[in-house]
Formats: sequence, structure tokens, C-alpha cells
Amino acid sequence: MVKGLASHWRLIPQRYNIIGTECARCGEKFFPPRQLCPTCRRLGKTRDFKFSGNGEIYTYTVIHAAPEGFEFQKPYVIGIIKLDEGPLVTAQIVDCRLEDVQIGKRVRSVFRKIMAGGKEGIIRYGYKFKLVGK
Repeated sequence: MVKGLASHWRLIPQRYNIIGTECARCGEKFFPPRQLCPTCRRLGKTRDFKFSGNGEIYTYTVIHAAPEGFEFQKPYVIGIIKLDEGPLVTAQIVDCRLEDVQIGKRVRSVFRKIMAGGKEGIIRYGYKFKLVGK
């Protein structure tokens, strides 16, 4: 078996969706998932929560000096997205012109290739965000 393959397949639901947790007591939502609600502590009980994938650009930056393996994408936009349900998520903003990206613009999650892994060539997919209406 290829090293890392088992963990890759185990995480598939999180790669296809934005899955976090919600406190069943107070309703606060978390991403990444948490085992314990910081407000309710032991009185709370967390459960899985699937986020809508809709939100707005909270802040962003343009990457001009890309890390190894991502040079072909430069320049590209990395943003912090405030999901409609509350949490902040860091992700790439894709399929847009750099000048179209602005704080406050609406975005939605899309499923895209993240990278191809090493000699085995395992393609890893995940969520990125796209401007609404693009």
C-alpha cells in the first residue's frame, strides 16, 4: 500500500465538503472540527455539521513567490473566507482575475485539484472558493 493513502481516503468527506462541528447545546459552529465547545465545555456535545460553502472574502493576499509544487499557479489568491454560518476558513480563490477580488465580495466553495503527490502521483482534491457570479 502507498504510504499516506489510507489517511487520504479516510478524509474524503472533508475534501468534498466543508465539514466542521456544531455544539448541540448553544449552536456555535466550528471549523476545523472541535471535540469540545469552548463556551459550554463539558455540558456541550458536538456533532458533525456540513457548512453551506457560501460566504464572503474577509481578507486576502496575492501570492507571487509560490512554494515548491505551486509555481505553475502564480500569481494566485489566498483568502480568509467568513462562512455564512460564522467560522473563518483559509483557502485559495480561483477562476477570477486578480483585480476582481475584493474584501466583502461573495464567494462559494468549489471542488478542485489541490496537488499531485510525489512519485505515486496521487491527486489530492479539496475545496477552494470562487467569486459568486463568475
